[in-house]
Amino acid sequence: MSGPGISVVICAYTEDRWEDILAAVSSVHAQSQPALETLLVVDHNETLRERLAKEYKDSSEGSVVRVLANAGPRGLSAGRNTGIAAARGEIVAFLDDDAVAERDWLRHFAEAYADERVMAVGGRTVPVWASGRRPDWFPEEFDWVVGCTYRGLPRGRVRVRNVLGGNASFRRSAFDAAGGFATGIGRDGDKRPLGCEETELCIRLSRARPEAVLLIDDRAVIHHRVPEIREHFRYFRTRTYAEGLSKALVARSVGAGKGLESERRYATRVLPAGVARGLRDALLARPGGAGRAGAIVAGVLTAAGGYVVGSVRARRGGTTFRVPAVGVAARE
Repeated sequence: MSGPGISVVICAYTEDRWEDILAAVSSVHAQSQPALETLLVVDHNETLRERLAKEYKDSSEGSVVRVLANAGPRGLSAGRNTGIAAARGEIVAFLDDDAVAERDWLRHFAEAYADERVMAVGGRTVPVWASGRRPDWFPEEFDWVVGCTYRGLPRGRVRVRNVLGGNASFRRSAFDAAGGFATGIGRDGDKRPLGCEETELCIRLSRARPEAVLLIDDRAVIHHRVPEIREHFRYFRTRTYAEGLSKALVARSVGAGKGLESERRYATRVLPAGVARGLRDALLARPGGAGRAGAIVAGVLTAAGGYVVGSVRARRGGTTFRVPAVGVAARE
């Protein structure tokens, strides 16, 4: 099948996810639109890098796997930037190391890039709960807490402010125009803050290329494993607080107008509707209704608290991040 060459970047950091990493790579090899290559970027774990290099040393043409060490500071953003710098494809796609892609994942991405204005395409991420089912109290409106597509996002193939990083793709030229993922803002193992680096990049890209089109196509599906520890309210509370910290950094970088544009609609429309559904379910004696309503309220409050703390830290200069060049300028 013809189409743009796509390099798939998978960032990994722990041997605890060994089987998940192998499954992620296998799902890329099974694509109906073959990837040009799969880049496994290992985040400052030499034992894991050597083990993966041995595992894929005999990768053949058509299923090329290249294992790289993160060339930047520890963290997901620098790992992605290492993959971008090494990628040979016209398109660079990102897949979480604990996720598997459906067979037509890359095909749906490739189709969208037939329009030359399209600079980024994301997909839909479905949770795979370790317990086998969604916890009764866990609201779909907060599935972003576990790295998945949440209730309230538009359906179909639609324009968006930003794609979600664990299931996303960009033209290489996007990084030439805007630089790479900012370091110091995103995930670093299990440390905080834990997100928003793709939001900041997408806003920066739209400013650098005002004509750019960013899309989500919910037919480009991946299935993301949610470990048991993330099914508990303690993790929910910690992650929503961390999101507030990260959003404060994004707002400082790009301004609150753009940095919180989508969040205002989410907070004023999507979440109140979720609370109403939860209370209705409670009145109808459906499992988890009151818990879901309460979790939405708690999530809003903890995220707001994180945002306030993050804003104070940012004004005091206590937290900084850097935008590296990873495109043509960086290679010249």
